[in-house]
Amino acid sequence: MSESNVVAGLSLDRLENISRHLEERYISAGRFPGAVTLVARRGEVAWVKAQGLMDIERNKPARRDTVFRIYSMTKPVTSIAMMQLYEQGRFLLDDPVHKYIPSWKHLRVYDSGIHPNFMTRPAATTMTIRDLFTHMSGLTYGFLCRSNVDAAYRALKLDGSRELTLDKLIEQLANMPLEFDPGTAWNYSVATDVLGYLVQLLSGQPLDEYFRQHIFEPLGMGDTGFRVRDDLLERFAACYLYQPGDTMSLQDDPETSHYRKAPNFLSGGAGLVSTVDDYFRFAQALCQGGELDGQRIIGRKTLEFMRLNHLPDNQDLPGFSTGAFSETPYEGSGFGLGFSVKTDVAKSRTNGSVGEYGWGGLASTNFFVDPVEELVMVFMTQLIPSSSYPVREELRAMINGALVS
Repeated sequence: MSESNVVAGLSLDRLENISRHLEERYISAGRFPGAVTLVARRGEVAWVKAQGLMDIERNKPARRDTVFRIYSMTKPVTSIAMMQLYEQGRFLLDDPVHKYIPSWKHLRVYDSGIHPNFMTRPAATTMTIRDLFTHMSGLTYGFLCRSNVDAAYRALKLDGSRELTLDKLIEQLANMPLEFDPGTAWNYSVATDVLGYLVQLLSGQPLDEYFRQHIFEPLGMGDTGFRVRDDLLERFAACYLYQPGDTMSLQDDPETSHYRKAPNFLSGGAGLVSTVDDYFRFAQALCQGGELDGQRIIGRKTLEFMRLNHLPDNQDLPGFSTGAFSETPYEGSGFGLGFSVKTDVAKSRTNGSVGEYGWGGLASTNFFVDPVEELVMVFMTQLIPSSSYPVREELRAMINGALVS
């Protein structure tokens, strides 16, 4: 293999397997509208490719600067924001949540019944801020469709209705039963939205303003935010919904999307739009210990702490989870302060390194950082739900297969 086909120890010929695979298996087959994929190593973008369409109805090709809904890839941003405040001594991870949200002092746990006629009991443990970071809070998501509690979340539109506000969410959750005693299990939830509320409370700034000043501007993430500005509309992708038979239908038209308006609900769990290059700058800062181009967004030791497995006794998600949904495969993965963390490569049955961390979004977006290989991947597409196809595992196989030195 000639040196001209190797960048940062990655074979470009082998990385082209990604574009072939996505084209043949997903785009030509009508399973994905299009995709933008970026792979970087040792701080250098080795390969980036835009394929297919970002808007099928308008026949607009995907571009490297396409703006995507990143949904839960917002969560790592919120987690970094909150840990910036931790570094300033504004809170401790073991602080009870009710220290900052007094109405949450007497939380109760679901016993039986359906909304609004729940039978509950007092929580046996106290919810801490650490429980919010790790999804061990006992909160849930309505879209999980697993329990009577998440059915109540759906009825009350607590998953992020644009009519919601952070204050209203906190007020409603004070009266909702928890799924379990805090700290005793793992369940994907609105907990990161609560962290977003705490960022506002502790910093005295609205969440969008805090993100802009302390993360987006320092990192040069000019296309990332809670709404699609007028100057970004031409680059804003359509979003699609999986349909039985491996087809898809339009879910959100960019021209009429609610992302075009400033939201009432600044969702730290799922509210942002971004581009592959913007999010790469965030991920690369993480890969470099919290700093990019002379701008540090988080301390090196803080980030090392965040990407440890914080589940009790170093368990992985199957051993500690109550639900079946996650934005990462369960086996061989634990959870840190805002990211999934690979703890056992063989058990995960997907190529990679111990310590690889990252997360994904509802519309099938995904990123990971591999500190061992100094490797970063950002994958953007727009197909809901993210569980439709195993593309994330396939990407890891192809990217790790391209490492030649």
